[in-house]
Amino acid sequence: MPNRNIVWSQVLVDELVRSGLEAVCIAPGSRSTPLTLAFAQHPHVKIYTHLDERSAGFFALGMAIASDKPIALVCTSGSATVNFFPAIVEAHESRVPLIVLTTDRPHELRHSGANQTIDQVKIFGGFALWAVDCALPEAKPSSLAIRNLRTTANRAYAIANGQRKGVVHLNLPFRKPLEPIPVAEDVTQLSAEAMPRADEMPFVAFPTVSLSPSAELLQELQAVLGACKHGIIVCGTQTLRTPHDGYFADLLAFSKAWQYPIFADVVSGVRFGAEQIIGSYDAFLNDDNPFPEYHVEVVIRLGDVPTSQALSRYLDQLQPKHIIHIQPSGVWADDSHRVSTFIQADPSVILRECLPNQPEPSAFYDAFIALEHTTRHAIRQHVQGATRFDGQVVFDVFDSLPEGTTVFLGNSLAIRHADLYAFPADDKHLRVVANRGASGIDGNTSTALGLGAALPDRPLVAILGDTTFYHDMNGLLAIQRCGIPIVIVLLNNDGGGIFKRLPIRQFEPYFTDLFVMSHGLDFAHVAHLYGLTYHLNLDRREFQRVLNDALATRQSCLIEVQTQIDADFEMHQQMMKLIGESIRNL
Repeated sequence: MPNRNIVWSQVLVDELVRSGLEAVCIAPGSRSTPLTLAFAQHPHVKIYTHLDERSAGFFALGMAIASDKPIALVCTSGSATVNFFPAIVEAHESRVPLIVLTTDRPHELRHSGANQTIDQVKIFGGFALWAVDCALPEAKPSSLAIRNLRTTANRAYAIANGQRKGVVHLNLPFRKPLEPIPVAEDVTQLSAEAMPRADEMPFVAFPTVSLSPSAELLQELQAVLGACKHGIIVCGTQTLRTPHDGYFADLLAFSKAWQYPIFADVVSGVRFGAEQIIGSYDAFLNDDNPFPEYHVEVVIRLGDVPTSQALSRYLDQLQPKHIIHIQPSGVWADDSHRVSTFIQADPSVILRECLPNQPEPSAFYDAFIALEHTTRHAIRQHVQGATRFDGQVVFDVFDSLPEGTTVFLGNSLAIRHADLYAFPADDKHLRVVANRGASGIDGNTSTALGLGAALPDRPLVAILGDTTFYHDMNGLLAIQRCGIPIVIVLLNNDGGGIFKRLPIRQFEPYFTDLFVMSHGLDFAHVAHLYGLTYHLNLDRREFQRVLNDALATRQSCLIEVQTQIDADFEMHQQMMKLIGESIRNL
């Protein structure tokens, strides 16, 4: 350990790893040299390198989503720090654990006009759960200073990985030399009081504490549910963060016992794995369809706000006696402000403990199941007879995916199509993810590849729109650089097709010129640049064959499907009309 910077960095990295850190994403830079070398020399941390800080941030985000554990990020000073910001915003809003390690100029160079120097102190504001401007490494550090560094690392990991997961920012200034050059006056031998704990233990341990509801609360809930015959369960985004058979089994048992249907968002974590799930609500709750009015007495909400505006509108219009939101993170997620009881507790315990004494059949429950099956049949009938359109492509992807596939959904139209066309099934467990915290289109490709890095044994598919794909073409470098096979299904409608669903479509020429913003691109050259096999406008049978072959052989490819915004919208409207007719007949 030739100088203070190397000692400082190695202590910090070692304590992060002792706390549980397993992976770090590093973007190149000079000021971050001591930290980069410390990670490179540690035997128990995996390094992923990225040339682009924005892509690195979203790649780390994807890894943290998949593992539900903190992932570290490292960058140099200046605007490199700011390029992490979009991923940090998403991580904060989605409660994804990241430890952001930005390096900085020493204090005497701040606010001095020094090159590549900006104010990085608490730069991420309220989007970081905790932000620390760490002390400069000292030539002769006291034992207290080293112990403070160790506990800072332990606390950073624990806060990022707490009940309300999120972002921790450590800003680390360094003076030169940044490289491992010996400095005569630097004391590099630690005193006994500053040494790490034995047996690879962290300096400070933070045991996990479960949130168990009290007996009194369980009794109150039991009484409420016992008085409400008609209820529904709404599983919004991020209901189930990681595969958890116990939670899912408890949810299904609760639903069956009380005869409350489960409305499950496509990225709730509970859409796939049971036939009884309601997944076609975005169609039968559409304003143009004659949805039967069933009196709902209680709504049990799990997870965050649903993707579907039709479902959110329906929940806002209901007037049940109780809307009970169970949210273990304690983060408010009720944009209509209708919740009557908010509970921060382990949902699985409540679902398991609050069961009826004598379950009874319910015509209310049966009516929703019948409505779901009727809607699914109408959707399938329309898709099978239609000319090629974007929703049909998404239907075909989910209809073809093998068991255990990881699916990333781009924002805007891709996730909305998936929420409508991805049918629940009891024979196919899929891991479906999207960046729904801030719902941005930036960094989506990198997030998908981060998922693949953390889940290397599962096939990986990303369904992205053309504008979303364009936004993160730099992220494609990770396919070859990090060795992550992916199949990208690209829905290219030549611009912002999502705006066709908004009233602005009625106002020309502003709609076409300022919202759709057609780009006229195909992405064959992009596929060639990043070494992807490229396919364009395959028919349905060939599309499914290519998709299945690529997933089975774990070969990366880009499957581009070009559609027309007006035609896509017209096919969607025709399907909604068919569903309305089917509901009337029901």
